[in-house]
Amino acid sequence: MSRPANDAMSLHIDTSKPHPARMYDWFLGGKDNYPVDEAMGRQMLALEPSIPVMTKVNRAFMHRATRWLSDQGIRQFLDIGTGIPTAPNLHQVAQLASPTTRVVYCDNDPIVLAHAEALLKGTQEGAIDYVQADARDVDAILEQAGKTLDFKQPVALSMIALLHFLSDEDGAYELVSKLTDMLAPGSHVVISHLTADFHPEKAQKVDEMYKANTLTLAPRNRGQFAAFFDGLEIVEPGIVAAEAWHPELGEPVPGQEDIISAGYVAVGRKP
Repeated sequence: MSRPANDAMSLHIDTSKPHPARMYDWFLGGKDNYPVDEAMGRQMLALEPSIPVMTKVNRAFMHRATRWLSDQGIRQFLDIGTGIPTAPNLHQVAQLASPTTRVVYCDNDPIVLAHAEALLKGTQEGAIDYVQADARDVDAILEQAGKTLDFKQPVALSMIALLHFLSDEDGAYELVSKLTDMLAPGSHVVISHLTADFHPEKAQKVDEMYKANTLTLAPRNRGQFAAFFDGLEIVEPGIVAAEAWHPELGEPVPGQEDIISAGYVAVGRKP
């Protein structure tokens, strides 16, 4: 196992405005958030009380996708936009299936770095590393991740609830394309992404909240989401709401039967 090279205490944590990762943590019932994150979270709950359930449904998709990929023989994972650790983490699911699995986490949030030790506790047979980098800095990610992962062999690239925080102008599609180009045949790309397709009026109000706090939010429709998988073979059941992706691979989230989640998910295979 590796340890993060950066000193978390030297990185500035901006508590003057809400942060998506910390709000996500608050929705999941975590404690790594600040009053400003809770305040915006409560505004969003007033608009859509089921957001915590949607958040858990999204995370449950990640667990099921990881199990499915492990069943396909994938033993390497690159998780970009990791977020604040919440058990079980991706490596715990993957290494339960195969203790030799190698996982690299990547995030640019200093709070995630501060808790990276929790991400680095895995099996002796496998390997885990953490890369502190912006998702758009593909070259740095690949260089550092390449110390743990063998990109000549299949890798599962996981981007859970990440890309809707990157606009087209920020290079969201270029990011995915460049990363996918570096993957070996047989690799997979796992994405979950917010959409306004299911709840358009509420999505518009959430977008206004984000803009009021100078935060980027780019929900995409089904066609725009599908474009992230150009050149890939989307595996069954295709592009669906998070709760509809191989539900047999995990326990349902309490309350999910009463909602339609606000995002699309899919897994694509590189031929």
